[in-house]
Amino acid sequence: MTLYLRHYWKDERLVFPSTSNKSMTFDGRLVKKIWVPDVFFVHSKRSFIHDTTTDNIMLRVFPDGQVLYSLRITVTAMCNMDFSHFPLDSQTCSLELESYAYTDEDLMLYWKNGDESLKTDEKISLSQFLIQKFHTTSRLAFYSSTGWYNRLYINFTLRRHIFFFLLQTYFPATLMVMLSWVSFWIDHRAVPARVSLGITTVLTMSTIITGVNASMPRVSYIKAVDIYLWVSFVFVFLSVLEYAAVNYLTTVLERKPQEKFPCMCGMLHSRTMMLGGSCSESEANSLAGYPRSHILTEEERQDKIVAHLALSSESNSSRKKGLLKGQVGLRIFQNTHAIDKYSRLIFPASYIFFNLIYWSVFA
Repeated sequence: MTLYLRHYWKDERLVFPSTSNKSMTFDGRLVKKIWVPDVFFVHSKRSFIHDTTTDNIMLRVFPDGQVLYSLRITVTAMCNMDFSHFPLDSQTCSLELESYAYTDEDLMLYWKNGDESLKTDEKISLSQFLIQKFHTTSRLAFYSSTGWYNRLYINFTLRRHIFFFLLQTYFPATLMVMLSWVSFWIDHRAVPARVSLGITTVLTMSTIITGVNASMPRVSYIKAVDIYLWVSFVFVFLSVLEYAAVNYLTTVLERKPQEKFPCMCGMLHSRTMMLGGSCSESEANSLAGYPRSHILTEEERQDKIVAHLALSSESNSSRKKGLLKGQVGLRIFQNTHAIDKYSRLIFPASYIFFNLIYWSVFA
């Protein structure tokens, strides 16, 4: 930040009688000839006094010895931030001032007007943060080797602007999750369409996660944006697994041999035939255990065939009932259209529920 740092103190050695001048103003050249506080910025990474076109230093002395010492300084200071709620976070940063050489027994530092000592431009703004409030505090700082020092604090409460991250992170991630649901409405036989859609959404989510982490400090804890992106990634990945399950079950059902029902045309030997099949005259005689040379009368042959086919029909009915009972519990898994149908409801409902919990906790 760039600021005007103004010091006020009284030095009786600078008292001068005057009837016309209310004060005397000097530039930085006189500062080296009088005593001034040795204030510095604690935890400052870099700071400097502006010197264009000359040193931005002003010294004003009043007749009663009151001194105003003003500097124009730019400071780059450290701020400890917690990114666990990023980008829905609020940060508190402090700028700390302290005397470098004089302990609290030699020099007392305090804010002249409390919080009113801080004045900012109403139009000031930051690209990522909104300055919610700022206040001043003061306390003692202890150094084991030198003693106690007065320290002044300027505390800023900053709230991060969320709109940028909504456009760059949350909105694209939500669109990718919704795009992955489109595969539930595509025919399961359209393998290239559904596979390419799933792979595209997975790769896009990976790109979004990589881009967000590349612009962030490498912290060892989970951020709020990580939770949202990784849960979205899981939803996209599950949609790919859903089609893998649908395709697998479809393949299993297609490879499953068709059910055959026996046509018992004889008592001694048995052969199978497709439902709706028929037995020829020679087959009926041979299956019944009669040689081709033995010719039955028309009445006897019809009686035997009808009797044996009736027994076979009863056996087939009992087997079909058992198969239907066993297939009731697997109906959803065998019907691939049912899996897509339920996914169309479960996936959006789960994602909406996750968003309600996420925004109620972190917003």
